[in-house]
Amino acid sequence: MNFTLLDLFRGLPADPVHLPMFGTPLPAIVIVLGYLLLIFKVGPDFMRSRKPYNMRKAMLIYNFCQVLMNSGIFLMGTYYLFIKKLYDFRCMTMLSSDHPDKDVDRLLTYFYFINKVIDLIDTIFFVLRKSNKQITVLHVYHHVFMVLGVPLTYYFYGPGGQYNLMGYLNSFVHVVMYAYYFASAWYPNVKSTFWWKEYITKLQFLQFMILFAQSVLTLWLNPGCRFPKVLQYVQLGGSVSMMTMFGNFYYQTYVKAKSKEQ
Repeated sequence: MNFTLLDLFRGLPADPVHLPMFGTPLPAIVIVLGYLLLIFKVGPDFMRSRKPYNMRKAMLIYNFCQVLMNSGIFLMGTYYLFIKKLYDFRCMTMLSSDHPDKDVDRLLTYFYFINKVIDLIDTIFFVLRKSNKQITVLHVYHHVFMVLGVPLTYYFYGPGGQYNLMGYLNSFVHVVMYAYYFASAWYPNVKSTFWWKEYITKLQFLQFMILFAQSVLTLWLNPGCRFPKVLQYVQLGGSVSMMTMFGNFYYQTYVKAKSKEQ
């Protein structure tokens, strides 16, 4: 039986509800390409002959709004995952189209995607402040992976399912992270003494350990789970890549740097 690329797109999108910028992955692809062009070409060219901009007020507003938005997603996730128990953690399959909470699941996925797009703004702050050392491979890879991953999954398979745990954990980490950024922008002297930064990296590493374990345990203990196998392996691969990169970042920034100081 011959398989063509066109067969991959037959019957798509998987979800019949087309939300703004979410009915197809094309808007996300355009956003990512524009983001990469802006931070690696347009932005640096614009700033080459200019002094760094003072972005303190803009960063305070941005970080505060991010804390609020991620807190909202995290609290909603807590209610639906642990209080209402919308999913069985042993096999988090996507809800059927006639499920009474399908619209909520869909909207949470959508707002999470919007939040990932808003996340890209912090890199623009780096460019305008000429903080180019903060635009690392890890930073850009993480942003691009999340912005593209949500709409691609929605397009091919639909919203929610096992990936809800990923969004839930990621939202909690971002509440802590943006709270730290807000405190650093409010009290610049705190940046060199605040202990949060190292533990945020540990928290980021832990979230991907949990996601890796979730996929391994689901594949091993519940091989009949109807959550698509391809998404299980994407989660495994993404978790391994993130653990590797965050682990290397932690080693270079905290372990190796501290050993040089001694």
